[in-house]
Amino acid sequence: MTGGKKRGRTQRKHFNKNRENVWKFNKKDKPDETGAVVCDDPDTVSNSNPHANTTWQPFSTQNQAFELYYKAQCIVPFEEWDVFINVLRNPLPSAFRINSSGQFFKDIRAQLEEDFAKTLKSDTTNEYEVKAIRPLPWYPENLAWHLNFSRMELRKNQMLERFHEFLKQENEIGNITRQEAVSMVPPLFLDVLPHHHVLDMCAAPGSKTFQLLELMNNSTEIGEVPYGMVIANDVDVQRCNLLIHQTKRMCCANLIVTNHEAQQFPSCHLNSNALDSTASCEGRKKEKHRQLLFDRVLCDVPCSGDGTLRKAPDIWRKWHAGMGNGLYSLQVQIALRGLALLTVGGKMVYSTCSMNPVENEAVVSEILSRCGESVELLDVSTEIPELIRRPGLRTWKVRDKGLWLSSYSDVPAHRRSTILQSMFPAGRIFEVPFDDVNDNTVKTHLNLRGTNCANQDVEDSNISIIDANHDCNGEVSSFPLERCMRILPHDQNSGAFFIAVLRKKCHLPAIAAVSNKIHSHSRDIRNGGEEKTGLSEDNCADVKISENIEESTKLDSSDAKMPDTQLNEVTYENVENIKSVNILKDGDREKKDKGKIQMQSKWRGIDPVVFFEDGTSIDSIKSFYGISQSFQLDGHLVCRNYNVNHVKRIYYISKSVQEVLKLNFEVGQRLKIASLGLKLFERQSLKDGSTCTFRISSEGLLLILPYITKQILFTPLIDFRHLLQNRNIKFTEFINADFSEKATKLLLGCCIVVLTNKENEVSDTDEQKIAIVCWKGKNSLSVLVSETDGQELLQRLAARFGIEKPTPSKSDSAAKHDIETLQHVAEQKEKTEDGVQH
Repeated sequence: MTGGKKRGRTQRKHFNKNRENVWKFNKKDKPDETGAVVCDDPDTVSNSNPHANTTWQPFSTQNQAFELYYKAQCIVPFEEWDVFINVLRNPLPSAFRINSSGQFFKDIRAQLEEDFAKTLKSDTTNEYEVKAIRPLPWYPENLAWHLNFSRMELRKNQMLERFHEFLKQENEIGNITRQEAVSMVPPLFLDVLPHHHVLDMCAAPGSKTFQLLELMNNSTEIGEVPYGMVIANDVDVQRCNLLIHQTKRMCCANLIVTNHEAQQFPSCHLNSNALDSTASCEGRKKEKHRQLLFDRVLCDVPCSGDGTLRKAPDIWRKWHAGMGNGLYSLQVQIALRGLALLTVGGKMVYSTCSMNPVENEAVVSEILSRCGESVELLDVSTEIPELIRRPGLRTWKVRDKGLWLSSYSDVPAHRRSTILQSMFPAGRIFEVPFDDVNDNTVKTHLNLRGTNCANQDVEDSNISIIDANHDCNGEVSSFPLERCMRILPHDQNSGAFFIAVLRKKCHLPAIAAVSNKIHSHSRDIRNGGEEKTGLSEDNCADVKISENIEESTKLDSSDAKMPDTQLNEVTYENVENIKSVNILKDGDREKKDKGKIQMQSKWRGIDPVVFFEDGTSIDSIKSFYGISQSFQLDGHLVCRNYNVNHVKRIYYISKSVQEVLKLNFEVGQRLKIASLGLKLFERQSLKDGSTCTFRISSEGLLLILPYITKQILFTPLIDFRHLLQNRNIKFTEFINADFSEKATKLLLGCCIVVLTNKENEVSDTDEQKIAIVCWKGKNSLSVLVSETDGQELLQRLAARFGIEKPTPSKSDSAAKHDIETLQHVAEQKEKTEDGVQH
C-alpha cells in the first residue's frame, strides 16, 4: 500500500459507526458499598446488546478451593484464619526502597523523614496502619518505606499528587525502586560483599538484582569499581529487556544480563585469579583453572504466586492446587542447578512468592535429600529480628484431582508420573543406581519434569467427606524445615513470601557410575588440544552431581540433551574455529568477517559482544579528556558492533566481568549475553569541529570523573543552577565572568561542569561530586543530560541549599530575584568555617 498510513485497530470499518458505548456511565453514577459502580439510568445501556450488564463487578476475592486448601495445610492457626483471609482481600500497600549507593540517598531519606512523613496524612481507614508513611523497621538504615496507600490510591488521590510525582521521578532516575516490601527480604539474607560473584537465576523484572548491586556497590567510593559482579539471568527475552531497563538505572560496570533457562544455566571454567571463599582475604586469590562458581546464588523461582493476591486479585479466580504441583519439578531443577554452580562455603537463598508447602518445604526437603551432608539448611531466626516471620512446616499433604493424599502410597498408579514421592514430607531415599537410568520404570520413578499447568483439572468446588475430616496430621519430614521462614500478609500488612537459606559445606556427592559417562576424550583448549587423562576430584564432584541431576530429569532418551556442566578440560568439536572476538586491524578484515558470521549464528537476535581495541579512538579519547593512566581503559571497553566506524556506544566493564567475558569467548560463547557493563562513551557529531569522536555519557560520568584533567569546568552554585534551568546559555550570559572566560577556552565538543565552592579546587565534599555533561559550542554551552535528570538535580540542590526552585512561568524580575538570592546564599556560605553546608 502507498500514499497513506496503515489503519490501526480502532480505525477499522466496524468501528466507524456511531455505536453506543455500553460501558459509559453518567457522572451521577456512584460506587456502592462493595465498590461496584451502579448505573442509575438504564437508558445509557444499549438495547442492541442484551448481554450488557448495568453493574461493573470488581475482581472476586472468593475461591472455595483456595480456602479449603490452606485451611487444611495449617499455615496459620485456626483462630487467625479470619484475620488472614480478610487481609488477603484488601489491596496491597505500596512500598519502595532508596538506592543506598546513589549520590543523593541521604537527601532523599531526610526529605522523607522531615517532609513527607510529617505532612502526609492517611485518609483511609486501616486498622493495621496508623501513619500514612513509615520506614520498614526491619530494613537497615531507614532505606525502605511502607505506604498506607495502594498504587491505585496514589494515582487517584489528589492529596497525594506531589508525593506521587516525587515517587515517579525518583524511580525513573534510579534514586528509589518501587518494590513489594517482602520482595526486599531475600537479598538481605545473602550477606553480599563487594568481592562476591553473585548469580540471580530468575532475575526479571530486576528489583532484587538492583538490590544486590546496591549491596555490592554502596561501600565503594566515586570512581571505584568493586571486584565482585552480578550475573542476572532470565529465560524470557522480553523480560530480559525489562530487566535491562531496571538495572541500567544503577549505572554499574559489574553486571551481566544473560538469557538462559535457569535449570540449564551454562557452566564455564574460570582461568583467572579466582576467589576461594574459604580462604583468608590475602590468600584467596589462587591461580588455577576451574569452573566459574558463585559465592552467592539467589534462586527466586517461578511459582503459582498466590502470595501476591493483594497485588494481583485476578489470581483468585485462576488459583487451583494443580498450579503448585505442576511447578514443583521445575523448581527442584532450578534449585539444584543453583547449588551445582555455588562455591563451597557459599550461600544460596531459595524463595517463592507462594504459600504452598509443595512449592516451598517440599522443594527444600528434596534438595536436602539429594545433596546429603554437602548442603546445610541454615537457621537464620536471629537475623533481622524486626522482621516478623513464621517457621517452616514439617508436615503437609498433597491435593490432586479433588483428593487429599497423605503419602505416596495414596497416589493412584495413573497419577504417579505427576504426583511424585518427593512431594510428601517423608520424601524418598535417593538410592537408585545410575546404571539403571535407561530403564523406563526407573526414569518414570525419578521423573522431575514439570507438568503443564493447563492440563491440571480444576478441583470440584464441592467439599467431600474426606475434606471435612481432614486435619494437619500426617507424615513428618526428618529435615529441620522449621529453619525456613514464611512471611504472612496479616503479620505486618504485606504480601506473602517463603525463604530458605542454604549453605554449601562441601562438594556435592557424586555417583561412581556417572563418572564413567564424563567425556574421557576431553581436550584442554589452552594446551593446544592435548588429550587429558586425569581428573581432579575437587573439580569434578559438582560436575558429577550436576549430570546426576540432569540425567534424573529426563523422561525418555529422545529428550536427552548434552549436559551444561562439563569438565575443566572441555571438548568442543570446532574449537579451532572459535576465536576471541575482538576488533581487528584492517589487515585482518577477512578474519573479522569470518568471526562475525560465527557470532551471529551462535545467538540469533542478540548483538555480538566485542572488545573495543581501536587504538586510534582510544588514544583520541585519552588525549581529549586528559584521562590519567591510573584509569585503565585497555581491555575494559566493549561494544556491540564489529565495524569500528559504526560503533555508537562503548561500555566499560569491571575486572571480574572482563575475566568472565574472555572465558566465554574461550569456551565457545556459551553465555548468551543480552547486556553488560556501563555505557561510558557515545559517538558524537564532528560537524562543530570537535577533534574527539566520542563524548562521555551521563551514566558513566561519576565513574570517570576523578580521572579527567581536561575539558572540565568548576562553577559556583549560581551558574550551575542557571545552566540547568536554561539548558543552553551563551558565554556572555554567565553570571560569573571568570567562568565564562574559561568556558570559551575549552576545545569544541564534550565537556564536564562540576559544582564547586572554590574555583579550581577539587575536594572530597559531596558538592564536588555533583557534575553534568555539557557540549561546548562556538558561542554557547549546552546541557546534555535529560530534562528529567536536570529537574531532579535542581530539586536536590534546592533542598540541600534551602533555595526555592524557580518555576518556568516566573517573570524576568522574579528570575533576577532568584539570582540575587543565590548570590547572597553563596556569600553566606563562604563566610562559614566549613565552606558549603551539607
